[in-house]
Amino acid sequence: MEKRLTRTLLHLGGLLFLGATLISCHEEESTSHSIEYKTPVRIQAPEFNSDSAYAFVAEQVAFGPRVPNSPAHEKCGDWLVNELDRYGAEVTEQIGRVRAFDGTILNIRNIIGSFMPEAKERVMLYAHWDTRPFADKDTVRMREPIDGANDGGSGVGVLLEIARVLGTDSLGYGVDIILFDAEDYGTPEWANKGENTMLTWCLGSQFWVNQPHRIGYQAKYGILLDMVGAKNAVFNKEGTSMAYAPATVKKVWSAAQGLGHGAYFKNEVTPQTVDDNLFVSELGGIPSANIVHYQLQVLPMGYGPFHHTHADNMDVIDKNSLQAVGSTILDVLWND
Repeated sequence: MEKRLTRTLLHLGGLLFLGATLISCHEEESTSHSIEYKTPVRIQAPEFNSDSAYAFVAEQVAFGPRVPNSPAHEKCGDWLVNELDRYGAEVTEQIGRVRAFDGTILNIRNIIGSFMPEAKERVMLYAHWDTRPFADKDTVRMREPIDGANDGGSGVGVLLEIARVLGTDSLGYGVDIILFDAEDYGTPEWANKGENTMLTWCLGSQFWVNQPHRIGYQAKYGILLDMVGAKNAVFNKEGTSMAYAPATVKKVWSAAQGLGHGAYFKNEVTPQTVDDNLFVSELGGIPSANIVHYQLQVLPMGYGPFHHTHADNMDVIDKNSLQAVGSTILDVLWND
């Protein structure tokens, strides 16, 4: 997702916690006792298999661009449903119709895989599975769709590998893996920009927050994976995530850095952007952190030179980046 958020977000306040000194008193002999605080031991999460995640990305790209209303989109959607089902998730398909920026009616399909669907306590992991219908940042074939290996494929690939892990090593609470559709059908670079341009993006997540797959659905927090597989990926703290979900960002980034992934997970804050986490956080009420390649340290600043171009193919995907993100998510889940 590209467009920066142009309106004011909620301002989040902090809470001040006061500690108390504990004194143990005996009736006959008063003695003060020092309390030793120990750092909690982190649980060893299951291994994340980056080879498997890479194969999941390649499988999506092999279908061709997954643009709504296309045969490749339909076939890939069927495959995603089958993959989640075979790993033991309860699969829900949310079928709908939305209107694109140019009036095109898009047949969309949000795909939800729920692990331990009966559990009240839940965490939401999500990505978008559609691809950009134009290469509007390219200099050639600008009106043709892109492969979307990183923008679309990488987040889904990591989540499918996490689904495979959850199918064999369950947690004590529920996890919902949600694959949103029509995230990337927003207003192209050549079109006139209006004040409602931001609403032309993330159509699948907007549909979902207005009609959740379960009435009254709620999760403790969410984590969005958007563009997580590029070589030398840089995940700065995304501005909208910091506005709505600073505690969730801290949870994820602390886990990543604790695992030695600090070269990927940086501490600088990006501008606020419009992505699925904006709508899930603001309208869905689920504070969400967005892990997204947005570089500040090198030029060009932003989503990388391959963003919304035909260069977003399997050549940009790196197993090390997939490993850093996937192992971080598993560590967060197992130590929640």
